[in-house]
Amino acid sequence: MTLNKSNPDEFATLSPMMDEATEQGLKDLLEKVSPLLQGKRLHNVVDLLSLASDGVDMFDDAMVQKLMKAYEESVGAAWALGNAARYAQNQTATLPLPSLFGLLKVAGNEDVRRGLHFVLQFLAVLGRQMDKTTEE
Repeated sequence: MTLNKSNPDEFATLSPMMDEATEQGLKDLLEKVSPLLQGKRLHNVVDLLSLASDGVDMFDDAMVQKLMKAYEESVGAAWALGNAARYAQNQTATLPLPSLFGLLKVAGNEDVRRGLHFVLQFLAVLGRQMDKTTEE
């Protein structure tokens, strides 16, 4: 785009903000963007902007509520695990090491059996998944 600077009316009618600095800035910008245009890499930038726009469109109230619920549940689970680990660590540090018979006696506690049952079920699911992944 070349302007006839000897005719000031043409310059003024094309754009009132088009002075020499703006024209030079646009030329510099086009020089920097031209490799992206020639290599069709600017398409990737446009696709990325489109993806971001789609993500914003998907965030309706129901999606935000689901994300908030998932966040609260994960924070609650992490808090419960952290508390249980701190309590168990404190108990282990303060109480003497039980004998084998003492361990069997502790296993009589309903809470201990419930925890062991959970751990065993969890390990069973992991083992089942590991067996399926080795078959594939």
